Amino acid sequence: MSNFDLSVHFFMQMAAILAACRVVGLIARYLGQPQVVGEMIAGVVLGPSVLGAFWPDAMAWLFPRQLVVDGHVVMAGGKAVPHPLMTVIYCVAQVGLASYMFLVGVEFRADLIRKRVRSAVSVSMAGILVPFALGVLIAYFLQGNARIFKPDVKLWENMLFLGASMSITAFPMLARIIYERGLSGTSLGVLALGAGSTDDVAAWCVLAVVLASFKSDVEIAALAIGGGVVYAVLMLTLGRRLLAVALPRMEHTPLLKSFPVPVMLTLLMLASWFTDSIGIYAVFGAFILGAAVPRGEFAVQMQKKLEPAVVNLLLPLFFVYSGLNTKISLVNTPALWGIAALLFAAAVFGKGVACYAAARANGEPQREAVAIGALMNARGLMELIILNIGRDFGIITDELFSMMVIMAVVTTLMATPIFELVYGRERDAHLIASGRRLEA
Repeated sequence: MSNFDLSVHFFMQMAAILAACRVVGLIARYLGQPQVVGEMIAGVVLGPSVLGAFWPDAMAWLFPRQLVVDGHVVMAGGKAVPHPLMTVIYCVAQVGLASYMFLVGVEFRADLIRKRVRSAVSVSMAGILVPFALGVLIAYFLQGNARIFKPDVKLWENMLFLGASMSITAFPMLARIIYERGLSGTSLGVLALGAGSTDDVAAWCVLAVVLASFKSDVEIAALAIGGGVVYAVLMLTLGRRLLAVALPRMEHTPLLKSFPVPVMLTLLMLASWFTDSIGIYAVFGAFILGAAVPRGEFAVQMQKKLEPAVVNLLLPLFFVYSGLNTKISLVNTPALWGIAALLFAAAVFGKGVACYAAARANGEPQREAVAIGALMNARGLMELIILNIGRDFGIITDELFSMMVIMAVVTTLMATPIFELVYGRERDAHLIASGRRLEA
């Protein structure tokens, strides 16, 4: 297949992805769910779970998974070579995700976290420790089940991996829900984002330890944890000061007046590359860079220039790519559905209930505590990312992968209805007071 043929097919894929996301997103909004949940479901619809099950030829044509030459699947190292277009979709999706998390960071207000630091720390710790402990216990009791864990994986590796998987929060999805519901910059929104980002960083650090064991290289974990801390500290101190000086100077210098946005985009790619290369994941480098951008007119202009293209064109690819790797039909016995129900119950109790209890213990109002628990309980596609890593490394089976996907979808679907039920009126009052309009 020539580069020309690839580009022609890629444009067709993009059209299908954007159309599916918009249609399913419209249905999701009609049902009271945010657009982002519709995009998540659209990915599953376009993948093997729906389109592949009912119309496999259409899916195989639209999203070819394997490279075929002269009617034969190309093999390398005993495995089928992925189709180049899947790599293209993946790379563009990562650019969209990193760009969106940068915009989330730009709007992130650390001053609100400082005002509620006790609640933020408590919610974050509850959202990490309780689901992690439950994941460890479940892994211990399921050890030896060949349909759940690979037999050649150590017990402690299974325990750490499942604990990290249960602890993850749908940070990008949580950020999108907060944005679409008009909570960006509010105390509740920032509290949820702060706790969610901390949870995910901790989960990725645990994952780094597991991957270090698989590769027999302690340096992987040390690089991920140490490099991430150093990057965050430097960017939020020295980096913030440098940007506060450099950006205004460029804006007021005629020759460099057009430089600020391209410079920030270049820094965004470098930040994403760095955190991805050390094993934490690109979204955190992008988010921290955005948080380091000085507040003011430049930040507002960055959002206005980037947001339409990022939200409507690039970000849907991230959700759809993950959905293309999901096959729910593998959960096909009562025993497996029982395990799936156990994982779901542990997930809801470990995240939603634990974060709610932590918020209440720190004096948060009842409705805000329930809203925080609902938002933190959403796992979305960050869960799918960590699950894909576990599957690719041979830690978990496809059956456990599918069970965890079901858990991620359901907990994410639960978030918005519960939030609207307990916090909708307070949110609307905030929007009216601030002169903002809620997106339908």
